[in-house]
Amino acid sequence: LTAALALLSISPRLLTSKAAALRTPRPDPQRRFRTMETSEDPQDPQNDVNKSESDVNAPSEPREPTEESQRSLDAPAEPGLMPGETVVREGKAVILFPNANEVFYNPVQEFNRDLTCAVVTEFAREVLAQRGVRIVVPGETDRVVVRLADERNGGEGEGEGEERREEFRTAPVGKRCEEGLRVLEGLAASGLRSVRFSLEVPGLKSVTANDCSAKAAALIARNAAHNNVTHLLEASQRDASMLMYEARGKKECYDVIDLDPYGSPAPFLDAAVQAVSEGGLLCITCTDMAVMAGNSGETCYSKYGSVSIKSKYCHEMALRIILHSLDQRANVYQRYIEPLLSVSVDFYIRVFVRVRTGQAKVKNSASKQAVVYNCVGCGAFHLQRMGKRISQGKHMKYSAATGPPVGLNCEHCGQRYQLGGPLWAEPIHDTEFVQKVLAAVSGNPSRFGTSKRIEGVLSMVTEELQDVPLYYVLDQLSSTVHCNTPSMLQFRSALLHAGYRVSFSHACKNAVKTDAPAGVLWDVMRCWEKSNPVKRERLSETSPALRILSTEPTLQASFDVRDDANPQSRKRHLTRFQENPQANWGDKITVKPVSSGGVSSELEDRRKQFQGKRKTQITDSAQLKNFPCKKFRKGCCTYGEKCCYSHDPQHLTSQEEKME
Repeated sequence: LTAALALLSISPRLLTSKAAALRTPRPDPQRRFRTMETSEDPQDPQNDVNKSESDVNAPSEPREPTEESQRSLDAPAEPGLMPGETVVREGKAVILFPNANEVFYNPVQEFNRDLTCAVVTEFAREVLAQRGVRIVVPGETDRVVVRLADERNGGEGEGEGEERREEFRTAPVGKRCEEGLRVLEGLAASGLRSVRFSLEVPGLKSVTANDCSAKAAALIARNAAHNNVTHLLEASQRDASMLMYEARGKKECYDVIDLDPYGSPAPFLDAAVQAVSEGGLLCITCTDMAVMAGNSGETCYSKYGSVSIKSKYCHEMALRIILHSLDQRANVYQRYIEPLLSVSVDFYIRVFVRVRTGQAKVKNSASKQAVVYNCVGCGAFHLQRMGKRISQGKHMKYSAATGPPVGLNCEHCGQRYQLGGPLWAEPIHDTEFVQKVLAAVSGNPSRFGTSKRIEGVLSMVTEELQDVPLYYVLDQLSSTVHCNTPSMLQFRSALLHAGYRVSFSHACKNAVKTDAPAGVLWDVMRCWEKSNPVKRERLSETSPALRILSTEPTLQASFDVRDDANPQSRKRHLTRFQENPQANWGDKITVKPVSSGGVSSELEDRRKQFQGKRKTQITDSAQLKNFPCKKFRKGCCTYGEKCCYSHDPQHLTSQEEKME
């Protein structure tokens, strides 16, 4: 009896524990980000003790942006999700968005954010190494161990190796580093980029995610708490320019400033070049490519101080225009820029530059800018520097440039020239820095979802001729003379046989970047035309093709394919130029909630209903009788029976029913 009573006294506890276990949901392996909602302190190192290295350093497999950046519309799937909210997962971040009408998220720009994280990580590695701090990136541990082992095998004792490791303090991902970088995202919107900085970039002291919208600032704060990065990330609701102006001249300026606006960044550039610290990093995105690519040269001049022209090299010219604008604004404050990486991808351009101070170096800026003479007939271009500098021992002599480099008309086709610029005429990449970023990404491919594309683009960047501004396009050269197009390897081989250098460009698939003058290019095309003749009688007397082909070539081109004509990025079949990832993948429209004038669902349905209704133009006026007269419906039509539209009451009734 006593044993039975004891068993009865224990059984309620067992039942209670079993019931609790049944009520506890099992962890879903597909939702690994749920652990971010726990109450663990991200600064407490004890929380990482029980985690294995595979749990910490095991990222997802590299995927395309449209797969990695997926949206989850299932509200109960994420803890703490409010009704109608949307979840976006990118990298290690889990971002909460309000209703779909207020969402501004483009998964195609995941490449932009991945590349920025890679560049900022390498920048932090260089800067913090000078401060005695070594950053630790998940997935790079094995590479560091091998390097230390190689140093020991080279004659270094074990004790000396330990001393060297103790000299450097480590800065892991997600931890606050007192000697780390101060990062500002001036136009943060949802804070996705800043959250990714906090979760994926080591060696940070603080991240300020700013937006002028109160709703955006509240959303940033909520996303920071949702991802457990409040110890690093601070939400700010300020005007971006005023926030940067207030930071200028302070002892602790921003080491990294990221500006990714909708459209032009021109209103923020003056404040940005002042607010960044000495040797700091500016990350600028421009999505107003219609302006920078030559559609509105006068608008481009008003924003960037440079005239853009329509040309085949417009994408690289856009990069050089924004670099010119940054350097010109920095020169006002005795500062100058050093481009680290400049890329033109998808529908935008992205530049990473360091800003330094020095009055002597600022004097060189005039000789770094140039105007471009572009022939409207054959596309030949010539650059004219704005200034000249001559070295005289330890001193530099500066003078005005002499020119022009061309005559009134083009010497090849006789057409006139267009004048564009000024633009940046110096290298737009730091090859040594780009190679470091490339080595880090290729050595840790699982870190980013777009690692394959980053590796392909950066590989092409390292292969470009850095001292050759702009490029020609092979399709344009063939189209000008109306002949068949030679293969890229044949054309590149002909230039190499002639003793010139040649490379591709990441900004255009069929680009030919070479130090050969335009006359050599046309000689190569003349030699190609002799084996692929063009019917001269079909050419107009004033066409550039007839003028070019009427001149005998002074160079005998050889089209035998050389092995060095095919670069390594092409041999390895890297992802150099990505196909369109999805429909409507370009820049998104400005996002406004319905209450503040946004697009309602009813208006959107009406837009879809009437979209393309005028594709089939009406050529017979008798067909207009099938459409009701709007003025007759309002009672103000004065044409009577002569009206070309229908006054039939049945048409009016059916039209009113459709509108209802």
